[in-house]
Amino acid sequence: MVFKVTDLLTELEQYVTAHIEYAEALQKESEAKLQSKKNEKSWSVLECLEHLNLYATFYNPEIAKRMKSSKYPISNTFTSGYLGNKFAIDMLPKEGMKTMNTFKSKNPIYSKLNKEEVLQRFITFQKELLELLKVAANKNLTKTKTSITLPLLKLRLGDTFRFVIYHNERHIVQAKKVFNEL
Repeated sequence: MVFKVTDLLTELEQYVTAHIEYAEALQKESEAKLQSKKNEKSWSVLECLEHLNLYATFYNPEIAKRMKSSKYPISNTFTSGYLGNKFAIDMLPKEGMKTMNTFKSKNPIYSKLNKEEVLQRFITFQKELLELLKVAANKNLTKTKTSITLPLLKLRLGDTFRFVIYHNERHIVQAKKVFNEL
C-alpha cells in the first residue's frame, strides 16, 4: 500500500487526539468504576490503558531514536511493507475481534493501579506520540526502520506508527466496551 505522507499523518494524529480526549474525560470518573471488570480474567479500563503505557515506554523512545539518526531524504509518499501492513491491519478494531495474547511483561492484570497515575502517564505518552508524528513529517517513513517488541524484526517507520496507534485504538475500544458494560 502506498500512502501520501500528509494524509497518513493526519489520520494518525486524529486517532491520537481522540485517545487523549478520551483519557481526559475519564479523569472525571470514579476510581472504582475504572478499576471494575466483567470477570477476573478480563481487564478493567485502567488495565487497558496501563497496557498501552507499557508499550509506549518501548515505542516512543525507539521511534524518537530512529528518527533522530535517520539520514534518508524526506519522501512525500510512504510504501507499507508486507509484514508491517499485516501487523497494522490486524490491530485495527473490527466487529467480533478476537482477543490476542500479550507478553507477560505487557500484561497489567492484577496490578495495583492508581487512576491519576495511569491516566496522566497515558496522556503524557500520547502527547509525546503527537509530537513524534509532527517530527515524522520531515522524515522518510519508508526507509527509516524501527525495532519492535518482537526480537530481530524491524518495521518501516510508517508501519510502526500505524501498528502502535491502531493497537492503541483497539484497546481504547476495549476500554469503552468495559466501561459501558458496567
